[in-house]
Amino acid sequence: MATLTVNIDNEKDLPILKEILNRFGLKYKIDQQAELNPEGEVLYKRFKKTFKEIKDWEAGKTKLQPAKEALAEIEAELDNGI
Repeated sequence: MATLTVNIDNEKDLPILKEILNRFGLKYKIDQQAELNPEGEVLYKRFKKTFKEIKDWEAGKTKLQPAKEALAEIEAELDNGI
């Protein structure tokens, strides 16, 4: 037995995919992700940006800023309640 995990961004595609799975006689389970609140959405976007920056740095596409500058940015965000 094998397991296939698929992330569906367009909810309109879900009924079509369910029908295909049903016609093949495959068992499936649908996990719906909860909607993020506005603060969670901001945090998610920041993490996504951070991981992209890490990948770019690993690929040699970007240089890291000095640690003092990075810490100053973090402290400024904390002071602003972000």
